[in-house]
Amino acid sequence: MLNQSISLVDCPRDAIQGMKVQIPTSKKITYINSLLESKLFDCIDFGSLVSPKAVPQMADTQEVLEGLNPSDTKLLAIIANYKGAERGVELGRIDYLGYPFSISETFQRNNTNSTIAQAFDTVRSIQDLLASKGNQELVVYISMAFGNPYQDHWDTDLVLDWVNKLKHAGVKNFSIADTTAEATPEVVKDLFLKLKQEFQEIPFSAHLHSAIENALLKVNAAFDAGCRRFEGAILGYGGCPFAKDDLVGNIPTELLIDRFQKGTFEQAAKLMQGFQDLINNEV
Repeated sequence: MLNQSISLVDCPRDAIQGMKVQIPTSKKITYINSLLESKLFDCIDFGSLVSPKAVPQMADTQEVLEGLNPSDTKLLAIIANYKGAERGVELGRIDYLGYPFSISETFQRNNTNSTIAQAFDTVRSIQDLLASKGNQELVVYISMAFGNPYQDHWDTDLVLDWVNKLKHAGVKNFSIADTTAEATPEVVKDLFLKLKQEFQEIPFSAHLHSAIENALLKVNAAFDAGCRRFEGAILGYGGCPFAKDDLVGNIPTELLIDRFQKGTFEQAAKLMQGFQDLINNEV
């Protein structure tokens, strides 16, 4: 069946990180537990181990983690530097630490206050740390993988070159991110085809941002190019607060559930209502 070959990742961290009204920790715990209990997802991107001054909404990530129920679903937290990785390795419940590696120099500086070269050194240091501990894996997000709004150089060869360098640094997990919705379906298909051809052993994940009218077109383009792991957020909320423009939403998780027959309408509707309850003070 189709749903057996597809992995879905839900990203409540991405959905709520830019919201101005602080969501109570207890509400986050209740909502993320509902995602875990649904058993629809291979992984939940649940929080960030970053400076609370930079992302106040994620300041309670460790407290949220402590409130989550046991589950076979894996957990991922975002980090922005080596210090975040050091925090992460002490939290054994976390399965993956995600590092945003931008191939846009401007966005790398905006997002992690470092150059691309410095970010690459950070990735190598984090990879060495995780390899020595042996409990967690690094996921590198190739940010601005489909272009950028800063006029920084971009082409598909640049993406392939950096994936190759990161692979040789020991990275095995990659999420290909359309951070500011630059991609067209044609570019999505082209890049994933090239990635699959060049790196057959790597199960790339698609982290696409999109206006709703183009969301399914982009998902289908990635799928047709061989991608089998997709990331979204309920109701399509979210986006990076350090991007140039207004936040561009995620692919709606309910769209992915329906497209890949991962669950029922009732299950999706329950999660959608749960997210509305989570953010009712914000909206």
